[in-house]
Amino acid sequence: MNEEKYLFVVSGPSGTGKDTVVHTLLEQHPELHKTVSATTRARRGEEQDGRDYHFLTVPQFEAQIAQEGLVEHACYCGNYYGTLKSEVEPFIQAGTPVILVIEVQGAGNIKRLYPGATTVFLMPPTMEELERRLRSRGTDSEQAIQNRLRRAEAEIALSADYDEHVVNDVVETCAAEIYDIIREKLAAPQ
Repeated sequence: MNEEKYLFVVSGPSGTGKDTVVHTLLEQHPELHKTVSATTRARRGEEQDGRDYHFLTVPQFEAQIAQEGLVEHACYCGNYYGTLKSEVEPFIQAGTPVILVIEVQGAGNIKRLYPGATTVFLMPPTMEELERRLRSRGTDSEQAIQNRLRRAEAEIALSADYDEHVVNDVVETCAAEIYDIIREKLAAPQ
């Protein structure tokens, strides 16, 4: 359980800026490690396999599930997402703070598997701002945007189960708040 204090989960609705905030956090604090999630969704733009995601086919992903090679997984908006054990175990055993950027269902799975992990829910400043961010991506259909907004409302309702909550209004401020949470948790006796 002492190793689990090195595990941090950041999640929140699609469009809250999870990846942007964590990228900023890692630029400022390279001693932290972010896991690379596995997914069956199609690549976007300049995404690279192994850097942005481990892009797997559905049969490859399902083989990882069958072989218990994932610490968490879920189906989100028609695609599988998950975290490979190899992205977590070696780092927490070495005492390296590890950040997982995952969705709400996956966060619940992590908390069951690693009760000492810290969960951080990233909130949008407003639902209107969340919708603006989703639309500005230019990658989703109107139906997909509406689905993501409905799902966001459900996820926000579940955020009461999280250890910490941070609003992403200004990326740098949000990243600093998450780093303060990490420092506090690592300094606390277990």
